[in-house]
Amino acid sequence: MKRVTALLLAVLMSASAFAGNQEPAQSDTGAAPKSHKTAKAKKSSVSEELDEMKALLQQQQQQINELKNQIQQRDQALNQAQQQASQAQSAASAASSKADSASAAANQANDNINAMKGDVTDLKSNATATALSIQEDQKKMNEAIESPLSIHYKGITITPGGFLAAETVTRQRAMASDVNTPFNSIPFPAAGPGHTTEFFGSGRQSRISILGEGKISTAKLTGYYEMDWLSAGVTSNNNQSNSYTNRMRQLWGQVAFNNGVALTGGQQWSLVTETRKGLDNRTETLPMSIDAQYVVGFSWARQFSMRVTKNFNNKLWLGFSVEDSQVNSVAGNNLPSNYFVGAPGNGGGLYPSTANYAFNSMPDLVFKAAFEPTANTHFEVFGVVSRFRDRYYPTLTGTNTTCLQQTGAAVCGTNAAKTVGGIGANARGYLAHRKVELALHGFGGQGVGRYNDAGLPDLTVHPNGSLAPLHSYGSIAEIDLHPKKWDWYFNAGGEYVARAFYPNATGTTLVGYGVPGAGNNNTGCGIEAANPGAGGFLPPGTGSCTGNTRAIFEGTFGFWYKPYNGPKGRVQFGAQYENIVRNTWRGVGGDPNANNNVWLTSFRYYLP
Repeated sequence: MKRVTALLLAVLMSASAFAGNQEPAQSDTGAAPKSHKTAKAKKSSVSEELDEMKALLQQQQQQINELKNQIQQRDQALNQAQQQASQAQSAASAASSKADSASAAANQANDNINAMKGDVTDLKSNATATALSIQEDQKKMNEAIESPLSIHYKGITITPGGFLAAETVTRQRAMASDVNTPFNSIPFPAAGPGHTTEFFGSGRQSRISILGEGKISTAKLTGYYEMDWLSAGVTSNNNQSNSYTNRMRQLWGQVAFNNGVALTGGQQWSLVTETRKGLDNRTETLPMSIDAQYVVGFSWARQFSMRVTKNFNNKLWLGFSVEDSQVNSVAGNNLPSNYFVGAPGNGGGLYPSTANYAFNSMPDLVFKAAFEPTANTHFEVFGVVSRFRDRYYPTLTGTNTTCLQQTGAAVCGTNAAKTVGGIGANARGYLAHRKVELALHGFGGQGVGRYNDAGLPDLTVHPNGSLAPLHSYGSIAEIDLHPKKWDWYFNAGGEYVARAFYPNATGTTLVGYGVPGAGNNNTGCGIEAANPGAGGFLPPGTGSCTGNTRAIFEGTFGFWYKPYNGPKGRVQFGAQYENIVRNTWRGVGGDPNANNNVWLTSFRYYLP
C-alpha cells in the first residue's frame, strides 16, 4: 500500500510539472507558428525533466526502501526486546523461586547449625577424652611390652596387683586405733586419753589383689580377690566392711554379657558406693585419703551382694542389688531392756562372740541409675530399702518379770518390724583436661546410719521395747587437683542424726535418742575423772557423760607425690591432716563436744 501511494504521488508530481511547462495554443488571429528550432528546444527540455523525474522517483524509491529497512530493523529490535523481556521475566520468576528456596534452605541450615553446636562441643570433649584414653592405653601397651603385667593360663588372663605400705598416724587425743579413725568415738575432755597423744606405725593397709579374666562368645567372665591386714579376729563383724581375717575386702565373680547386662555376686562394694565409670566394678570412687576409714560423709559398705546392671550405649546405666542387711547399733537414753534385735556371734557358726548380729528379716535392696552426658561428667541417683525387726515383751515391766502363759504358749512376746530406707545422689566433673576434679555427695533417710562413714546409730527404742528408726544424713564435697606427678585433695564432710524420744507409760521419764532432760546427764563430760583407774592399760572412765552424738564434721587436706610411675610399678608418698569435731544433743549439763587433730603419712610401692 505504501508503495502504491508513493507511485501515485510521483505520477501526479510529474503531470503537474509537465502541465506547467506547456505553452498556450496560438489563436487564429494571433501570432505566427514557432520555428523548428524552438520546437527542438522544447523537446529537449521535456526529456530532461523526465530524466529528472525518474531520478527523483529513484531517490524516493531508495528512501522508501531505506524506511522499510529501518521499520524492519525496528520490528526485529522490538521482537528481540520483547523476547528478552519475557526471558528476563521468566528468569526473575525463577530467581524469586530460587531465592525462596535458598531462604528456606538458609533457615534450615541455621537450625542444623544450632542443633550441631552442642554436638560439636560434645564431640570436642569426647575427642579430648578419647585422645587421653588412647595415650593412656598406648602407655600401658608400651609398659606391657617392656614388662608383662599379666599371666596367661588356659585361656584366662591373671593379673596380680596391690601395694606395699608403710604408714604412720599421730593423734592429738589418743584413741588406741590404727590408721583407721573411729570418728564416733572421739574422747571427751573427761576421758584421760583425751589429754594424751598417740603415735602408731603400720603396714597393715598393704594390699594384694588378683584379677582373672576370660572371654566366651557371648560374655566376658571376671573374678576378683582383694585383701589387706586391717582386721583382728575379735573385731570382725557384718556392720560395714565385713572385715574377716585375713581381711577379705572383695571377693566376687562376674558375667558381663555382650548386650550390656552384667551379673555380679560375692563380697563387693555396695551399689550405694559411687563409681567413676557407669556402674562398673573396680571403678569405685573413694575420697583421696590415707585414713582407712575414709572421710566423714562418705557413703559406702563392702558386703555380700548379688547385683545386675545394664549399660545403655555408655550413657545410661541402671542397676539393682540384693545386699546383706545389718543393724549398726541401737542407741539412746533410758532405754528399756525388754527387747532384742539379735545376739552375739555363735562360735560354732563361725561368727566371733565379740560382735553382735541382727536377726534380719530380709536383705537390703539397692536401686541405682548413673548418667554420663559427656566424657567429663558423671551423675548418680540411688535408693535403699531395708527392714529391721525386733522381739519385745511389753508386759515385762516393773516387778513383772514372768511371761504370762495361756494354753502353754507365751503371749507376752511380740515381733515387730519397721521398713526403712533412704535416697542419695553423686555428681562429679572434670576440668582442665581432667587435672581438676570436683565432686558432691549426699545421702539420707531413716535407719540408714550404717551406710554413712562415721558409724552413727540406726535405731533407738520406744518405751514398750519396739524399734524406732532414726533419721540420719551425710554429705561430702571434694576438690582434687592433679598436676604432673602430684595429687592434692581437699575434703569437707559431715553427718547428722536426729533425736527421737518418747514419754514412758507414766509420763515421768523420756526414752529414746538425744533425750533433752533427766536421764541425759552431761555434767561430767568436761571434767577429767579423779579415779586413776585400774592402772596399766586400763585408763579411768568418764563421769556423768551420756550425751548422744548429734553431728560429726571433718575437714581434710593432703597430697600424694609420685616420683616414679612406669613399667616397674609406682612409687608414691603422701601426708594428710584432718580435723574432726563431734557434737552432742543437749541434756542436763549442756551439749558438750569433742575434737581431734590427726596427722598421717604414707609411703607406698604399687605393683606394676
